[in-house]
Amino acid sequence: MAEMTKTLTGFAAAEIEKKQEASLAQEQAAVQEAAGTAEYTFDVTDMDLFYGDFQALSNISMKIKKHEITALIGPSGCGKSTFLKTLNRMNDWVEGCRVTGKILFEGKDIFKEVDPLALRYRVGMVFQQPTPFPKSIYENIAYGPRIQGITNKQKLDEIVEKSLRQAACWDEMKDRLQKSALGLSGGQQQRLCIARTLAADPSVILMDEPTSALDPISTQKIEDLALELKENYTIVIVTHSMQQARRISDKTAFFLLGELIEFNNTLDMFTNPSNPKTEEYITGRFG
Repeated sequence: MAEMTKTLTGFAAAEIEKKQEASLAQEQAAVQEAAGTAEYTFDVTDMDLFYGDFQALSNISMKIKKHEITALIGPSGCGKSTFLKTLNRMNDWVEGCRVTGKILFEGKDIFKEVDPLALRYRVGMVFQQPTPFPKSIYENIAYGPRIQGITNKQKLDEIVEKSLRQAACWDEMKDRLQKSALGLSGGQQQRLCIARTLAADPSVILMDEPTSALDPISTQKIEDLALELKENYTIVIVTHSMQQARRISDKTAFFLLGELIEFNNTLDMFTNPSNPKTEEYITGRFG
């Protein structure tokens, strides 16, 4: 009898544990679904940014839609890159930087509800100049997953292949994975850096003039890649090329002297801008 009671108690405990696990799984699924179904990846409201006493950005409000390419244009020094780096809090590393207002990422305040390191995994960055590590191609891609705690060789192999395929460079690099990434061409290095960003499993890719140092053929490859990636990622790109913005972006934001002058559908902005300053810039009267 005592043994039967013990067995029934064990069954009951196991059943409770299963229900708790199921409840936790449902809760996690609900959180992922809420993030996955959100219309906007970023919701920026009344944002100001200061470097000490200098105000670099003033009263920026913008909603960046999921699975779209948003281009940031404007003359040099207008605040495009500063705004871009605010989206994953890279400006935190700049001494004296202070941000007011609100930036929501998938519904959460990035300054109050999101850990900065976790944010940077979710919001990856590709810089103007290719920045491969002085390591092998394989180690460049595996670096992020290893930092995240993935050590299984088979899993790392899968991530490396998947990331290089997503960045459209697997066929070019699969036979040289153990060779130095520094031996790649500039365009290949930039696509490797995109693959390295993808390996960390982000939902957003920030690109700060990613083609400005590349030749026209490499530029086209990066643009084609961005158009493919937006099916699964939200992309925000800073560009000095208005032609590039027209070719690949869904929305365009025009910055001038730290202010957001206009934010609209790209086609509408370039064919019928609502602000005279925008028209002057896109027609080449200044900038």
